[in-house]
Amino acid sequence: MSFILQAEHLKKYFKTPKGILHAVDDISFSMKKGKTLGVVGESGCGKSTLGRTVLRLIDPTDGAIIFNGENITNIQGKELKHLRSQMQMIFQDPFSSLDPRKTVSEIIEEPLWVFGRLSRTERKEKVRHLMDVVGLAERLADSYPHELDGGRRQRIGIARAIALDPSLIVCDEPVSALDVSIQAQILNLMQDLQKEKQLTYMFITHDMSVVRHMSDDILVMYLGQAVEECPSEMIFENQLHPYTQALLSAVPVPSPDHQRKRILLRGEVSSPIDPPDGCRFAARCIYSDELCHKENPALRELLPQHFVACHKAERFLKD
Repeated sequence: MSFILQAEHLKKYFKTPKGILHAVDDISFSMKKGKTLGVVGESGCGKSTLGRTVLRLIDPTDGAIIFNGENITNIQGKELKHLRSQMQMIFQDPFSSLDPRKTVSEIIEEPLWVFGRLSRTERKEKVRHLMDVVGLAERLADSYPHELDGGRRQRIGIARAIALDPSLIVCDEPVSALDVSIQAQILNLMQDLQKEKQLTYMFITHDMSVVRHMSDDILVMYLGQAVEECPSEMIFENQLHPYTQALLSAVPVPSPDHQRKRILLRGEVSSPIDPPDGCRFAARCIYSDELCHKENPALRELLPQHFVACHKAERFLKD
């Protein structure tokens, strides 16, 4: 399986009045072509910053980003503009990510115009085709975003993202602002487009049930670091990190006869500003000891294709 995107020891720090914010701190992963990598974790763990960094919407502090075998970490100018056509993003808020002064057709046409693709007539035809692909009625072409509901707005965002035929799309919680019934429609649309166009997704979410439905591989983040990474089916069978166990315990079970035992996390959340040397989850972990508070565990392969950053992970292995 060939990789479309690889991150090597990627870091993104921000200067604040109180110190250095470690938003993304030494994360490495690989994404397979035509597959979906789900990135999960609590709000504020660095998921969105990771997605923007790999797209070069913000520059990394350190590390390397490899796209289709090319190091794109420091490219600028025309090279970076060309890269934009191959890597796109679907944003979380389907309203604020759209220009309120432009109509639906103008929003979808804009990337084609910016990149000088096609003649005016060809662009208009392409827009009609894209609207049909994402399920937007042609009568909505001259509508404005405020006149549409959240589901239609997100379909506009998806049409805009696929307009240039990219190979990689970062989906930053694309359904979290939508009603549950609309969520299902958008997720099914994204899966159909992936199969049709062989798209690769980085799917950022805090909803474990959604990531299970969408993802081939899962990366769990906690305070800027990767704590567990493996194929999707493995993580739902055997979680090797206490934080992942707590996340999954919060997923509702659709059965009145079965109740999942909730794992309630207690203790203070470590600060991402100048974090301590030890494990960042140690203050909330019932299994932590002196080693956990002194030494930050490295991500290691405990089972084939199953990586975890925990000193106590062996205790969670199933027989």
